Amino acid sequence: MTYCVAISVNAGMVFCSDSRTNAGVDQISTYSKLFRYDLGPERQFVIMTAGNLATTQASMAQLKKDIRQKSIVNLNTVLTIGDAADYLGDVSVTQQDKHGGSKSAFSATFILGGQIAGSEHRIVMIYPEGNHITSSKDTPYLQIGESKYGKPILDRILSLDTPLDTAALSSLVSMDSTMRSNLSVGPPIELVVYKTDSFSLQSYYRFEEDSEFLRELKKSWDNRLKEAFHKLPPLTLQYS
Repeated sequence: MTYCVAISVNAGMVFCSDSRTNAGVDQISTYSKLFRYDLGPERQFVIMTAGNLATTQASMAQLKKDIRQKSIVNLNTVLTIGDAADYLGDVSVTQQDKHGGSKSAFSATFILGGQIAGSEHRIVMIYPEGNHITSSKDTPYLQIGESKYGKPILDRILSLDTPLDTAALSSLVSMDSTMRSNLSVGPPIELVVYKTDSFSLQSYYRFEEDSEFLRELKKSWDNRLKEAFHKLPPLTLQYS
């Protein structure tokens, strides 16, 4: 299972992903699901993946190949984030079809985010069929994979005016909530924080299974939740 979340606020973008692909009784496999495309001072992209591992890896390899071979359409030539999403959608559909299997068996979903000079930063989610949606002012985030457990914190905390560091922490708390409820989602956790107009992906963090920061975050969040719960107004039962 997978959980990835991308957040787009006025101050920038946050990308957070787990790395677990298999969590059987006797085997745990991990593969990175977060890919950074540092293409210089005028365009930056981050892509996160969910779904069939063969499809996602082949799609990411094709993107790198197109850049290396200077194909007519690649991440260096697209004019908008929407064009980049269309391009990735086409690549994904081609890889799914190449296997000759059913779309459901080889399907993949992606979140792509980035900024091209002269335009605003954006995040988009690309479906297995190749079409895509973007975030909105009311819902400034996108999720793929096991999304339900980490959604409530995002709905309560995020708005377009949320500071970037708060957005980053909310993504990690969202990830912690997901890991607590679904053991198939787990570390290493990868995090990228992108500041608007910085055109830099240097703010990258990787938290391993034994990360002291993740332990402290989890402990602090649990304690604050319990404190808040005990401060709720008492329930006054009305008897007839």
